[in-house]
Amino acid sequence: MKIRVRYRDNRRELKRGTVRWFGISMTLLSMAAVALLSALLTVRIAIHAGEVEVPEVSGLTLDEASDKTHDAALNLTVENRFYSTTVPAGRVLSQSPAPGTSVRKGWHMRITESMGPQRATIPDTIGMDQRDAAAAIRRSSMDLGTVAHLPAPGPADVVLGQTPPPNAEGVEKPEVSLLVSQPFANAPRAYVMPNLVGLSFSTARARMKEMNLPLWAIVPQSAPPVTSDGAIVGDAAAPPAPTVIAGPIASQVPIAGARVTATDNPHVTMTRGYSAPAPAAPATTTPPAPTTLPPATVAQPAAPIVRVPPAH
Repeated sequence: MKIRVRYRDNRRELKRGTVRWFGISMTLLSMAAVALLSALLTVRIAIHAGEVEVPEVSGLTLDEASDKTHDAALNLTVENRFYSTTVPAGRVLSQSPAPGTSVRKGWHMRITESMGPQRATIPDTIGMDQRDAAAAIRRSSMDLGTVAHLPAPGPADVVLGQTPPPNAEGVEKPEVSLLVSQPFANAPRAYVMPNLVGLSFSTARARMKEMNLPLWAIVPQSAPPVTSDGAIVGDAAAPPAPTVIAGPIASQVPIAGARVTATDNPHVTMTRGYSAPAPAAPATTTPPAPTTLPPATVAQPAAPIVRVPPAH
């Protein structure tokens, strides 16, 4: 029985199939690229369609600036007021963002209003109660700025100082900041640090003791020489090093004139003085061994000599 095998050449069909799938793949990739590009263009157009350019409003009145920003679909906020000798009162002194900047619609545009040259007199509030001082500042058409507190003896909430000072001229902003007292009992008692440089430690400590403040001293010491492996050079049984007698005070912390309390831990650094020789160790001598003699040859102590006065 014979089997006959017929060979069929299908290389052309395979080639046509490969070309077909390649064409389909390129078509799909082209469609995906077009879709992505369209999406990017759509987002960009949508973003830029919602942007506007910031107009120039410097030098305009507040009503003119409000109308101009309203036409540009922006909001307007008066953030500050300053005195100015160049821009009349009631006009825009500065703006943010700068003109020509691209922002989104509805952006809050901040401006500074000019109050013209300074005409108000800075009130004198030193010594007044904090509430009375704030009322006096508002009566002068000014704003109350920062209120700081400082421990001070006497009643609390009393104005100790102000910025700008009373009756000042050339003020930029219509605002007065106050320094107000607070109860002194809650704060640690403070002193003025005296000058201790050049004094001995005992004298300096006596001065600090008058203020009920401690004083610590830093005495410089010379480190013993050591070898490369960290061992101390010299015999371990060597006599102790001489004692360093500190000289006068070289520096101090805090410096003279500074505010100091017990919590500041004031201390001084001493200068290196002279070296006093260390006390010599007592010599250990071995007592001689007792000599043993026979009882008959032991020397007896001599009898005491009694001087009797002569008889008359």
